[in-house]
Amino acid sequence: MLGIAVPGTLIGQERQLKRSRWDLIFGGGETTKPRFKPEPSTWSDNTITAAWIGHSTVLINFYGTKIITDPVFSNRIGLNILGLASIGPKRLVEPALTIDELPPIDLILLSHAHMDHLDLPSLAQFKTEIPLVLSKNNADVIDGLSKKEVHELDWGEKTSVCGIEIEALQVKHFGWRWPWEEDRSRGNWSGRSYNAYLLKKNDKYILFGGDTSLQDFFRVFGERGITVEVAMMPIGAYDPWIQNHCNPEQAVAMANQANAKYIFPMHWGTFIQSDEPAMEPIERFKKALNATPDRIALESHGQTWILPEKSTVG
Repeated sequence: MLGIAVPGTLIGQERQLKRSRWDLIFGGGETTKPRFKPEPSTWSDNTITAAWIGHSTVLINFYGTKIITDPVFSNRIGLNILGLASIGPKRLVEPALTIDELPPIDLILLSHAHMDHLDLPSLAQFKTEIPLVLSKNNADVIDGLSKKEVHELDWGEKTSVCGIEIEALQVKHFGWRWPWEEDRSRGNWSGRSYNAYLLKKNDKYILFGGDTSLQDFFRVFGERGITVEVAMMPIGAYDPWIQNHCNPEQAVAMANQANAKYIFPMHWGTFIQSDEPAMEPIERFKKALNATPDRIALESHGQTWILPEKSTVG
């Protein structure tokens, strides 16, 4: 687990993480810096490297292809009022990198249309020519951004972008951005969908788990004989939202079904959206992997994981 440590941030971060989600939605408060800062300029194009920017935003160098997942860099997510301000969860921890500090991005990957995953102000800051992959029946959300290359993928569909083979995977979640919208979780197949993604390059696989509650859809990897080098799995927002978000033990179980060598925990501690203690997800995650701690890719904002040359896992 690599990264440049930023001194003096841990105490403030832990204090912030004790605040309630209602505090953060309607209140203010200081946003703390992440404990580590990635250095993508030093990354090799001859391996897989990934850094946790925050929430479900992961910067990946997949053998030279630079990918950003669910890019959310805004200080607050939620309802935007006349383009002046947003009402919704406030960031506890700043992004580990700003958009200006990112390397040139080759591909943007979006799991679904929820505002903590598809953040229009953040997407608007990326160049319009960067290819963007998103879930079925969601392209209209980004119509105003004039993106030049957009791929909508349904469950089981594949495409190739920037040398990456991308397969959309079914998860158990919901897709509406606004409560009145049609949504597959409500039984409308033509409604907004929600994806995980399997990425392949150089015969290596990465799983980006998006957002999901406990499901068995990843078992198909075993049937196909696929081994995933690293599974990026959501581990937070399960209390009281367990019907839509997995807990840490369930995240590990699904990563195991996917034959994942390493597990990269995300979707916790950046925004408070639920009632579990904010540090509980990572504590439970580490406990769930107590017998195989080498499988833990990282455990703090800003840390970087690099595929070991000779894996001792699997």
